[in-house]
Amino acid sequence: MAFDPPHAAPRPGRIFFERRELERLLSLYGRMVAAGEWRDYAMDGLSDAAVFSVFRRSSEQPLYRIEKRPALARKQGAWAIIGEGGMILRRGHELEQVLRFFDKGRFKVVD
Repeated sequence: MAFDPPHAAPRPGRIFFERRELERLLSLYGRMVAAGEWRDYAMDGLSDAAVFSVFRRSSEQPLYRIEKRPALARKQGAWAIIGEGGMILRRGHELEQVLRFFDKGRFKVVD
C-alpha cells in the first residue's frame, strides 16, 4: 500500500488555517477540555471558509464554530464565532481578539 500525497494535503482552492492560527485554536481547545467544557472538535477546509467546530459531545451539534472567511477580511473581519443557533457571537479582524470571547472572566453568574 503506497502513500498517496495528494490526499494528505488540503485540496487546491480550499481555505484552511495557518500553522499559528491552528496552534492557537488547539491551545484554546486543550484549555477548555481541561476545564471539562468541551469534549470533541472538527476542522473543515471549504472553498470559502475554514471552520473549527467544538462539541460538548460528538453526537451533538457544535457548541461553537470558529470560522475564518478571508473574503470578509476588509469588511467585517475574517474571523467569527458562531453559536449553536447560528447566531454570530463575535466577529473581528484578529484571531486573538475574537478568541477573548472564551476568557474565563467573560461569563458571570447573576442572582
